[in-house]
Amino acid sequence: MEKKIIITGGILGLLSVIIGAFAAHGLKPLISAESIQTFETGVRYQMYHALLLLFVGGASFLPKAKKTLIFYLVLIGVILFSGSIYGLATNVLTAFDFRTIGLVTPIGGLLMIIGWLIMILSFFNLKNDNG
Repeated sequence: MEKKIIITGGILGLLSVIIGAFAAHGLKPLISAESIQTFETGVRYQMYHALLLLFVGGASFLPKAKKTLIFYLVLIGVILFSGSIYGLATNVLTAFDFRTIGLVTPIGGLLMIIGWLIMILSFFNLKNDNG
């Protein structure tokens, strides 16, 4: 599972760089400055959570069950949160009205928050080597 988490973190990080560059160079003339800022929020949160997955995947002190739970919460959270933000920010460019699925944005955010919370709570169960 650790390999899957680390690879997914790497892919999410890579995609956030590609998507961010696309926004900066390709989308800037097509959507408003406010929409660019919104889009960049999705990119930023995707990168934050890519780094989180790299950390979780490499953390030998986290139990496998917690890693798995964090992985799925974060992955689904990023897809819902960042994905919906990308759609909402570029809504004027598509025939589909992404506002109809805007409710998934806070659900994705909540899943990411729960992933962080589970990781933090897991730290309280760590044994302290110094007594």
